[in-house]
Amino acid sequence: MCRSIKTLFNFDPPVTEEEIRAASLQFVRKLSGFAKPSKANEAAFLKAVEEVTAVSRELLGSLETHAPPRNRAEVAARARARIDRRLAG
Repeated sequence: MCRSIKTLFNFDPPVTEEEIRAASLQFVRKLSGFAKPSKANEAAFLKAVEEVTAVSRELLGSLETHAPPRNRAEVAARARARIDRRLAG
C-alpha cells in the first residue's frame, strides 16, 4: 500500500472531493509507475484518475458503520507520533 494514500472513511468532518481525487491520483501513480505521464500516456492516465475517483466516491458513499466518526486531528497526531518514533529509532 502506498503510504501517501490515507484512509478516507468515517471521519468528522467527512472526506472532501479533493481528498478523494488526491488518493485516486496517488493510486494511479503507484499502479502505473508514473509520477507524471508522458504526452502519449496522459489521456489514459487522467481517465484512470477520474474513474478511480468516481468509484472511490461511490464506495465511500455506500459504506456503513456503527462506529463513531474518527477525529482527523487525533488520527494525524497518532501518525506523527509513529513517524517520530520511526525516525528516532
